[in-house]
Amino acid sequence: MPYYFIAPAIVVILLLIRSIRMVREWDRAVVLRLGRFHAIKGPGLVLVIPLLDQVAVTVDMRVETTTITAEQALTRDTVAVGVDAIVFWQVSDARAAAINIANYRQAIERVSQTSLREMIGSTDLAQLLSDRKAADEKLRVTIGDKTGSWGVAIRSVEIKDVAIPPGLQNAMSMQAQAERERQARVTLASAEEAIAEQVMRAASIYAQNPVALQLRQMNLLYEMNKDRGSTVLIPTDMASALGAAFKPPPAA
Repeated sequence: MPYYFIAPAIVVILLLIRSIRMVREWDRAVVLRLGRFHAIKGPGLVLVIPLLDQVAVTVDMRVETTTITAEQALTRDTVAVGVDAIVFWQVSDARAAAINIANYRQAIERVSQTSLREMIGSTDLAQLLSDRKAADEKLRVTIGDKTGSWGVAIRSVEIKDVAIPPGLQNAMSMQAQAERERQARVTLASAEEAIAEQVMRAASIYAQNPVALQLRQMNLLYEMNKDRGSTVLIPTDMASALGAAFKPPPAA
């Protein structure tokens, strides 16, 4: 090959090398042509025209997480709490994520932080502690509304911990204990009422049938003395009553 072909051949080879890009399975390449958006390419080997095309940014399309924290945030009933949460998000539109915002990762973190404080400020402490799923869903919708124009979808939000002041923890513990004691007393009173009703029904039955009462007394005496191996003593009046009860009727 003549020497005057070597330089052009080298240039062509270099241009070919620069025109071939490899994009990973989970990435998408945002290609600009003459400074304007041209296409989303990938994954695999992609071709770009040297000097005309430019891979502006490579966007990761996998689900990612962002940890957010709100310390000393006031609830709607003016209680200072600390809340930790995790935001699961994913880029759904690589073009919007590359063009509509300069740094979508940083923006997601800041928007999530402010949304968390807004949610705390509009929620009572009792509701925040008892129904975290509702708070998670509220956060997901709020953050998603703000990040939708950036091509970012919020998959879920999970509140990890809600920290409340120690003094309030003690007060809530005492309140819970008092509530448990109240429920126990109500249950005991209900049981005593049921027992009293049964005793009243039994007393009515025994009043109408004295023999049944005597038999019940005999059974109680037997139960009290059966494990002692001693002789069961029957009072005279009880024996007389039983004898009269089981005496056969006179012949006609």
